Amino acid sequence: MVKETEIKLRASRATLAALREHPLLKKRNKSGWQHCELLNQYYDTAERDLARARVALRLRRDGEQYIQTLKSRGQSVAGLSERNEWDWYLDKAKLDLKKLTDECWPAELAGLDKKTLKPLFTTDFARDKAEIAWGRGKAKVVIEAALDMGKVIAGQQEEEICELELELREGEPAALLELAIELASTLALMPCDISKAERGYRLFDPNSYSVGLPEPVLSAGMSLDDTFAALAWQLLGNSQRLAEQYRFNGHWKLLEQWLQQLIDLRALLGSLGQAAPRASSRELREALDALLGDWRPRLLAGQHDDAARQAAPAQFAAELTDTRWGLFSLRTSRWLLTRGWTEQRNSRGERAGAAAIERWLPRLLNEEIAALPLERYQRQPYDLPEQLPRLERMLVWLRLARGVLEIPEADRLYGELSKLLDLALQSADDSVLQERAEQVQRVWMLKGWKALK
Repeated sequence: MVKETEIKLRASRATLAALREHPLLKKRNKSGWQHCELLNQYYDTAERDLARARVALRLRRDGEQYIQTLKSRGQSVAGLSERNEWDWYLDKAKLDLKKLTDECWPAELAGLDKKTLKPLFTTDFARDKAEIAWGRGKAKVVIEAALDMGKVIAGQQEEEICELELELREGEPAALLELAIELASTLALMPCDISKAERGYRLFDPNSYSVGLPEPVLSAGMSLDDTFAALAWQLLGNSQRLAEQYRFNGHWKLLEQWLQQLIDLRALLGSLGQAAPRASSRELREALDALLGDWRPRLLAGQHDDAARQAAPAQFAAELTDTRWGLFSLRTSRWLLTRGWTEQRNSRGERAGAAAIERWLPRLLNEEIAALPLERYQRQPYDLPEQLPRLERMLVWLRLARGVLEIPEADRLYGELSKLLDLALQSADDSVLQERAEQVQRVWMLKGWKALK
């Protein structure tokens, strides 16, 4: 078994051609480009038991060599994937079921009759690969860059494969992100952790691709630094998966969910105080503000305007042909991996970062409540939108971490504040203004609100 650490970056055909001649890759290329044709047959049961167990079984033909591979889904965060992989070299194009022993076979499939495995779909593509030396001071880093172009074919359906794959051969994972960022600064590269196997399954069932990562398990004693990292990784990873699925099927709800991940990430960044000096997050905040500045009005317009919804897929496709989205995603991944917010913070910031979330979060919410004079907005509901950033900061923590709060009716507090935010976003006619004033009063009287004051 080996552990595979890689980044997949969706690209256009023109971008793949440009990558092959990219000056940086030319300078660092130690092996020259090697071309091969890879023919891959994936296997599963009719009920797709392997997919549910998060493993993929493949038989590959590489020239005259046949390779049987079992891959686990492993950990995949914000485009940076780690998977366990078992390879067996075979003499013929036939699965060797005896290789699938308990050492690699998932425990939940112990009772599966392996003879029921059958061919399900193919991923056939041409690969140009090269060994890239990427220095990080005195540390040696070796990365395999692979330019893949071909098709996933499942029955009568197919999808193009056009991607750059960077796989770590030697060195630290941050090196993958550093190389990817250099390339994405001038070329449109979209971090995309959907595997070729997942694309095959998605052709059978468009909803089989999960757009949400598992929620992190938080505990009351976790530090603010660890809690923030877990939540930010999830939001960034979710945004990338939602972007991929919206690109694939254009469902409006996915675009709304994508935007919400970015709103939540921006609110988190704005809530950390001295635990994250503003200079450490300036680049990310500015990039997020630019994305939100363009996309929030489009989503608001689309709530009431069919023409705005119909225009959104083409606008999103244009976003992905620019470098902005990919570069933001990769830079944020690197920042989270290296914990960039901890750089150059003072002793007070260090104490805040180390504080247990069960103590830090109530203090944050208390400060936000103290600066949110609800009695004023009951009298002047028209002015409520000026508090949108504060409401979003409160809501992101209540949405993702209210389980660590020991206050009455935390779920109700989150729900009623969410309604208040929705009203603040609506156009202020007489009926909306009346609803705002009533909702302000409702929030004001909540037990959870009073407990945090």
